[in-house]
Amino acid sequence: MAQINVTINGRSFRMACDDGEEDRLIGLAGRFDGWINELRGAFGEIGDQRLTVMAGIMATDQLAELERKVSRLEAELEKERTGRETVLEQHSSAETNVAQAIEEAASRIEALAQGLSKSLRSE
Repeated sequence: MAQINVTINGRSFRMACDDGEEDRLIGLAGRFDGWINELRGAFGEIGDQRLTVMAGIMATDQLAELERKVSRLEAELEKERTGRETVLEQHSSAETNVAQAIEEAASRIEALAQGLSKSLRSE
């Protein structure tokens, strides 16, 4: 387990993370710190705790919005999959109908050819 230090709102925090996740956690902490700084710029010094809570709410809001988008995209994907399956079934059915029509036409042509052959022999 790796140990790193991140700085959020001017304070350093020691954190543990899985090996190889250090850069990711540092990036997440930097992003969170950026939100706090953005809020401080918009609202001034309103207290560390309030800034942290507001930044947490911003992060949660973004997460909720992304979850809604993922759900919507999953529903669209399922609709497309269902549509694709319907088209494939229709294609398969059409293919079967064409094959049957070709077989019937071939049978008729064969019957006509046999009839002509008999007719030509009897002359």
